[in-house]
Amino acid sequence: MSDLVEPYPASHVYETDQPVRYEQDGAVAHIIMDRPKYSNAQNNQMTYALDDAFRRAVDDDAIRVIVLRGEGKHFSAGHDIGTPGRDLGASWDRRHLFPDHVNKPAAELLYTREQEVYLGMCRRWRDIPKPTIAAVQGACIAGGLMLAWVCDLIVATDDAFFQDPVNRMGIPGVEYFAHGFELPPRIAKEFILLGERMSAERAYNFGMVNRLSTRETLMADVKAIADELASRDRLGNWLTKQALNHVEDLRGKRTAMDAVFHMHHFAHAQSDLVNSNNLGGMDAKSMAAANKKQG
Repeated sequence: MSDLVEPYPASHVYETDQPVRYEQDGAVAHIIMDRPKYSNAQNNQMTYALDDAFRRAVDDDAIRVIVLRGEGKHFSAGHDIGTPGRDLGASWDRRHLFPDHVNKPAAELLYTREQEVYLGMCRRWRDIPKPTIAAVQGACIAGGLMLAWVCDLIVATDDAFFQDPVNRMGIPGVEYFAHGFELPPRIAKEFILLGERMSAERAYNFGMVNRLSTRETLMADVKAIADELASRDRLGNWLTKQALNHVEDLRGKRTAMDAVFHMHHFAHAQSDLVNSNNLGGMDAKSMAAANKKQG
């Protein structure tokens, strides 16, 4: 008797075949999330396209620095939980040694999928040997935080804001749980428990953002940093990244993330048992309404 189930139904409709653009400016690669209609919400299609773009930049010896940015008003509104392109039922050629998720029962489905596309992908991108810069404008919410946090440097516009509101779903923060390393512990608790927007200026004051910019000057400011990094020794840049990532891991970043990932999925399973879905009974519309009301 098989313990597998009928594959999760695939009902998504993509609005684009290219959710990520790749552009080159000298020795700098620009990886651009390109779902502006949906505030660059991350579905499987986008996540695997991001991985393809990062791989392209890593494999090209002419590229010395990578910039990650989002097209349109916002950097990223987070994981796709409500657009027509939400593709939970889609299978992909996986990048890690995890099985396909679509035929797994109950809590195993999300647990398997998110090991691959959320925790696994973000750790993979954090370890890229070339310097990475996140250019953030507008909203950087939940899954958007994960994309910014894996980058070595963050430059944010003065109207940018950062937010992890998933406590509304009964979930203790997003899967790539770096909150306690990006922010002081008491501030991290406030950030998750209240789920309020944190301004770019406040994030800068806590050291989560490296430089403040404006929408008009963001690309010029990022270019100045990227061009300077591109002029430095390639191996020196890589070793510097490894050194500081190693310090974070010695402080417990990886083991803390592993532990909270399991808490995260316990929360999903609990929601499936007591609510209408694994998101604490919330959906994209109710989350957006709650965030708008909160301001």
